[in-house]
Amino acid sequence: MDPKRRALLAAGAAAAATTAVPRVFALQPGSRGTGTFYDKSGVRIYYEEAGAGFPLLLLPGGGLNATIAFFTGNAPFNAIEEFKGEYRCITADLRNAPTGQSTGPVEVDRPWESYADDQIGLMDHLGIDRFMVMGFCIGGPFIWSLLKRAPNRIAGAVLAQPVGWRPEMRDPGYAGAFWKGWPAQITAKRPDIPLQTAEQFVKRMFETNADFVFTVTRDFVRTCQNPILVLPDDVPAHPYAVAMECAMLAPKAEVSVFPWKEPKERIPLAVRQIRSFLRAHQRA
Repeated sequence: MDPKRRALLAAGAAAAATTAVPRVFALQPGSRGTGTFYDKSGVRIYYEEAGAGFPLLLLPGGGLNATIAFFTGNAPFNAIEEFKGEYRCITADLRNAPTGQSTGPVEVDRPWESYADDQIGLMDHLGIDRFMVMGFCIGGPFIWSLLKRAPNRIAGAVLAQPVGWRPEMRDPGYAGAFWKGWPAQITAKRPDIPLQTAEQFVKRMFETNADFVFTVTRDFVRTCQNPILVLPDDVPAHPYAVAMECAMLAPKAEVSVFPWKEPKERIPLAVRQIRSFLRAHQRA
């Protein structure tokens, strides 16, 4: 690990910590944008908007059951409420999330690419060229996929508690294998999707040539020139080592304090750092 890079990352986190002040921020749902659907080639994506300003695409966590409800349920903080006062916040249910409203084909041969199609397609549908993106959990690999697909469109990216690959994920009993229940859940909701197809989709997505952040290689991260901010976690599905490796490899990466979710009094500091990052790179 480059000692200079380590020092810079540590200094940035320390500076943010010393300037933090307590504040009350929104954790409860408030006024939400009116939901609607975007349709294209057999795909129907449910999305919502809130606020105004520079576009900010928010990718919810929750594995293959990622929906807008994440932000008012299991999220460390409600990103929609936090940023809608300054940004045009856009978020959507993931295609074929069992508890969501977005639907479409199960593309076994291109699972990650199909989700990128939906995310880029939504921004195209809204007439948005350049935007910021923030993703939780599975949103981390989604962001790397977007950075590979459309680097010139993304002004900056925030990866919060991103998922990453661990060899022990191949064990069906592993606590971090958050996608294991999806095939049965989606086929129960969508009888038109065979269980075998859903299982093949998951195997291709998470187990075939799986490594690192699933969607890109370390060589890609080394050459990525987009600014990114990483907020690492340290649970089975969100490995600290992978998050920090991304932060060290990416030339324009920053990293938050760690841990940033516990105690909960640290969350406002993390939100404040995200806001500073977004403002800086929105201007750039």
